[in-house]
Formats: sequence, structure tokens, C-alpha cells
Amino acid sequence: MSTRQDKVSDLIRTEVSRLLLRDVRDPRIGFVTVTGATVSPDLRSVLLHVSVLGDLPAREASLKALNSAAGFFRRALFHNLRLRHAPAVSFRLDDSLDRGERIERTIRAIHDQEQSRSGDAGEEE
Repeated sequence: MSTRQDKVSDLIRTEVSRLLLRDVRDPRIGFVTVTGATVSPDLRSVLLHVSVLGDLPAREASLKALNSAAGFFRRALFHNLRLRHAPAVSFRLDDSLDRGERIERTIRAIHDQEQSRSGDAGEEE
């Protein structure tokens, strides 16, 4: 990714976060955090990675609402950031936090099993 892409993606991520906080009033959109933005090399499209608090149906409802509001975000980004082209906006759920939590639980379970085994071995001696 080029330096320009990095700068534009950071600007877009910050602006969409601000828009979600202050301007978006859709009740279908729950507690959403923009975790990242991936801008195409020609800067004409952006994929926003979001984390949504709640269960799976709530996450999917929020994602659907965000994607239906893509036109609003596209216009706002174009006007507020003074971009040459209005980028096509799409949203995708970022499940990295869930994956990290599952990995941590697995590691903790393995560690607990090893602790109980070493405790059992100490009792046998």
C-alpha cells in the first residue's frame, strides 16, 4: 500500500468514525467501531472494517444498515475530505477480536489442563 493510500485510509476511517458518532441516527446501527479501512490503489473505493457490539443477529443488522447507508457516507466523505473522487463505500465485519478471544480461551484451557496434570503428578510422588 502506498503512502497516499495509507493517508487516505486513515482520513476516511477517522471521518467515518466521526460521522457514526455525530450524524448517523439509524436505530438499526448499534455500537459500531471502525477498526480499519482499505482503500483501492485508484482511491475510488474503500472497504471499512467494523466491529459491532452484540450478538450475531445484531451484528448482521448493523452491517446491513451500514451498507444501506453507503451513499450517505460516500457523499459525506467526498464533501468533508474534499476528495477528487467520491469513493464507493462498503462495510465488512471485523471478527479479529472474536478470533483473538477464542485463541486466548483455548490457550488458557490448555494452560489449566497442564497445571492440573502437574498437580496430579506431584501428588503421585
